[in-house]
Amino acid sequence: MSDYKIETKCIQSGYKPGNGEPRVLPIYQSTTYKYDSSTHLGDLFDLKAPGHMYTRISNPTVEQVENKIADLEGGTGAVLCSSGQAANLLAILNITSAGQNIISMSSIYGGTINLFAVTLKKIGVEVRFVTPEMTDEEISAMIDENTRLFFGETIANPALVVFDIERYAKLAHSHNIPLVIDNTFATPVLCRPFEHGADIVVHSTTKYMDGHAQVVGGVVVDGGKFDWTNGKYPELTEVDESYHGVRYTKDFGLEHAYYTKLRVQLMRDFGVPLTPMSSYLLNLGLETLHLRMERHCENALKVAKYLESNENVSWVNYPLLEGNDQYELAKKYLPKGACGVISFGVKGGREAAVKFMDSLKLAAIVVHVADARTSVLHPASTTHRQLTDEQLIDAGITPDLVRFSVGIENAEDIIADIEQALEASQK
Repeated sequence: MSDYKIETKCIQSGYKPGNGEPRVLPIYQSTTYKYDSSTHLGDLFDLKAPGHMYTRISNPTVEQVENKIADLEGGTGAVLCSSGQAANLLAILNITSAGQNIISMSSIYGGTINLFAVTLKKIGVEVRFVTPEMTDEEISAMIDENTRLFFGETIANPALVVFDIERYAKLAHSHNIPLVIDNTFATPVLCRPFEHGADIVVHSTTKYMDGHAQVVGGVVVDGGKFDWTNGKYPELTEVDESYHGVRYTKDFGLEHAYYTKLRVQLMRDFGVPLTPMSSYLLNLGLETLHLRMERHCENALKVAKYLESNENVSWVNYPLLEGNDQYELAKKYLPKGACGVISFGVKGGREAAVKFMDSLKLAAIVVHVADARTSVLHPASTTHRQLTDEQLIDAGITPDLVRFSVGIENAEDIIADIEQALEASQK
């Protein structure tokens, strides 16, 4: 982990060219690697020597981007995956098996809720959903000897609930389980969850990290501080017969055990790596992440204040608006900004919201969020349409909720587009 500031890390971390080597991260577009001896290749398979065996597991280009993201988050290692959903799945299955359970906040991305409540259930993993209104005692009563982790999002998509990291880290650790945080909306530029007690961080790199809506990806970052030897995680402390008898905590220490197992066991078996080309493009996005997040946050606050003043808007939710119920938590965990996403309701309900969206000219209706271009979506009828009415309420989604992702265009142009569309929504 370097001592540079976050802005410098975005540019300089990861790839370190030597004398006469390419200044820019090369694309190692190869599935395989050549070795001088079978002994050396055997040492690679036994994890006794550093290097790459097969691009499904690791690759030089991918590795450098993983190192950059780990440095940005302040972690000890990272594994890039083919999507954010893949990252969530591997982060959980790395330490969870059939017959066990996890605790999760209910106000999270709809796709993640479906992964947890439907797909994990099919393979025997129970997910117990909790809300911020529940007391620590109520949540603790849901944790038992088979509970493996606590999951939440730094800024919930699209409810924009700010996760009280320190509160839930303390609660999780009191039960000897790790806290896993999806830091997609905040990015390490706005919040570094490890500094507040989190143990594992995941991202959909498809969003702000990429920044240009070009590359789908995800990443799992290991904080390297959780004590996996507390007796609850034999998959990390006992012999892994599927990988040459390795003991992850013994052979790699607490700093590297979790992400090493995820790479050599789960990435090997599930085969969901990020490709070298995609990693290269992701790195281009990371190099401007600090600049873009500053503009996203600046624009979003201006737009949120405008929406508050518009008579055709029934309500506005943005964590850093004074008076917002998330304001104090946002000031604590997100002092540099609360990302570029706003949720609000258009007067007239769902029908008016549809008219508003259809009338936008600059902002595009897309099934995406958190990139350089301003975009808009109606979650209840799109990204979260698979949820029940009860699940929608628990996720903080009302029928009139519009998710507005403020881009890095000129704020005056964005506001002018919103104004004409709001006027059209009332006709």
